[in-house]
Amino acid sequence: MQLLFEEGGEIRAGTVLNQQGEAYQVELPAGKRTKVKSRDVLLQFAQPSAPELVRQTGDMVAEIDLDFLWECAPEAEFGFAELAADYYGAEPGPVQQAALAMALHGNPVYFRRKGRGRYQRAPEDQLKAALAALERKRQQALVQAEYEEQLKALTLPESFRNKVLQLLFKPDKNSLEYKAMDAACTALGMSPMRLMVAAGGVASARALHEAKFLAECFPKGTGFPDTDVPEPPADLPLAEVQAFSIDDVTTTEIDDALSVTPLPDGKLRIGIHIAAPALGIRRGEPLDVIARQRLSTVYFPGDKITMLPDPVVERYTLQEGRTCPALSLYVTVDPTVWLVTASETRAEMVPIAANLRHNLLDDIITEASLAEGTGDYPFRDALTQLWHFAGYLYDERQKARLASGLRPETHNRADFNFYLDDQADGSQRVRIEQRKRGSPLDKIVAEMMILANSTWGKLLADNGVPGIYRTQKAWGMHRTRMQTYPAPHEGLGVAQYAWSTSPLRRYVDLVNQWQILAVAQHGVTAKLVAPFKPKDADLLAAVADFEGTYAAYADHQSTMERYWCLRWLKQENRERMVATVLKEGAVRFTEIPLVTRVPELMQAQRGTQVLLEIGETDEITLEVSCRVLEIFAGEGEVPEEELESDEEAAELSAEAAAEAAAEQAAEQAAGVAEPAPAEAGGEDAGEASGERDTGTPAAG
Repeated sequence: MQLLFEEGGEIRAGTVLNQQGEAYQVELPAGKRTKVKSRDVLLQFAQPSAPELVRQTGDMVAEIDLDFLWECAPEAEFGFAELAADYYGAEPGPVQQAALAMALHGNPVYFRRKGRGRYQRAPEDQLKAALAALERKRQQALVQAEYEEQLKALTLPESFRNKVLQLLFKPDKNSLEYKAMDAACTALGMSPMRLMVAAGGVASARALHEAKFLAECFPKGTGFPDTDVPEPPADLPLAEVQAFSIDDVTTTEIDDALSVTPLPDGKLRIGIHIAAPALGIRRGEPLDVIARQRLSTVYFPGDKITMLPDPVVERYTLQEGRTCPALSLYVTVDPTVWLVTASETRAEMVPIAANLRHNLLDDIITEASLAEGTGDYPFRDALTQLWHFAGYLYDERQKARLASGLRPETHNRADFNFYLDDQADGSQRVRIEQRKRGSPLDKIVAEMMILANSTWGKLLADNGVPGIYRTQKAWGMHRTRMQTYPAPHEGLGVAQYAWSTSPLRRYVDLVNQWQILAVAQHGVTAKLVAPFKPKDADLLAAVADFEGTYAAYADHQSTMERYWCLRWLKQENRERMVATVLKEGAVRFTEIPLVTRVPELMQAQRGTQVLLEIGETDEITLEVSCRVLEIFAGEGEVPEEELESDEEAAELSAEAAAEAAAEQAAEQAAGVAEPAPAEAGGEDAGEASGERDTGTPAAG
């Protein structure tokens, strides 16, 4: 005996092997055996065999006209055998009944199941709507298939033109475009990003990396809303100084300047003058909202995204030839021993006599020329005095570091600047120029900024006004924290450290400048009028938001620097490069700030110098393959301090931090180092390197 029955939501056929009460032991055409209860049986028949019935019904089901079948069906509930008689006429056989049962069961759009073998036709309006939906789905499947074929041919479908970035970074996985892209990626064995670059959806790997960052951090674009440029108070006193700044040639947000004034008693009055946008911007006003959202300027080779609109930066930058609003720290120094005997903070208008540039002076202003008093350059006497004072400050910090169990800072690592030069064909050529940190000018600015940030941090604490501090314990050199109360920064060797010297490009510094101005202008009542009060929830939120955002910006800078390093290798046709082994097979190239992993060097000693053959570079994954050609003699002779991981160097070596940040991120990209929990690109040591722009806009 053969049975037609329901099992697992499907209609099946099988041969009865035996029956026990209300249950049958049935063998399916494929040979599998199953137990069928009598209530699930739809039809019993002797012929044909179950396998033959299955074969015959396959063709018959496909031939059934569902629209005609629906018209034949009564509006009331019915059994499949009843409809079979109406549809086929006379007495339908087992095959016809089975075929009709399968057609009813397999088309719920037309017929609703009401029980075992019983159905009811769908209402006409619902049927029409369902059929229209099915047709739309069929058409969509055809469109999706066409998209997929075009993508597999590395051709971008026209409808993708304005959706590529959304598909890559914030996709709707139910969209036809995403499904087609996903299927094409699977077929080609490519990642979505690589496919979109290959198909022309993204112009280049560079555009891809930049678009990814913008999608994550600037989803609404990088433009600024229209805002007025606030003016500083009109009654600020005029400083009796001639101040000068020291910056890289590409720096436009000039935050800091210095001055030296001899006093009648033989002492010196050294001024540290910081651009003061806080004199014009007020908490809660539109410009504050903008700065609070951005939190920092973003630097990367060839460009930058500023925290504040260009007209605001232009108004408050310390441009030579202008008298600029500034927050000044004056320290009185005895030049016989270089001790600070007094300090004063005030808001004022400061004449900026010059913007000195490293590229023009680093080769002229050397330790030898300063010691001998030789050379022809601007502000020679003032720079000589500042150099001696900076040396004293540096020595005092090293004593504090040693007392905390740390070794002295080192100044022998190189910094790399990236410049993009436009070519006649519209392309850009990258220049990567190396400059040793720790030059006299670096040291002067570094120590003056550390002095200002430490002094102003103490000023806030002494007056009970909250600020944002950087703190660090020597026993946890990777655990630099930001908090709203003072504590030592043992990595820098200071009792407290509050970022305050880059208010044009860091929101933390702008916040601290508001607080410092309150103290400078109101003294003991400052905590009553300061924009942020103790335990202010907004201040705590700003700290938390800043750290995450600053880290994301530093990651992007590192990504783009790594990209341009790979471009440089191709541009210069470099087939061989000298590198230094760091750890576990990671190497650092000598000529460019690129770190990668070479498996052959897993057991090599740190500091080993090697010659590498450069293989393939991948500008999307930012990987480069290398092979060892030669291991030079004298392995291990490189000083250990030069081989600090950048995560350590960002805190342990103040002057080296700008270079350290780039290499740390490069090591992370190469899988060498874990990200530092609180570091976002060597920020503490960034103060010590004069808070230079760590990204370099296009030359010219």
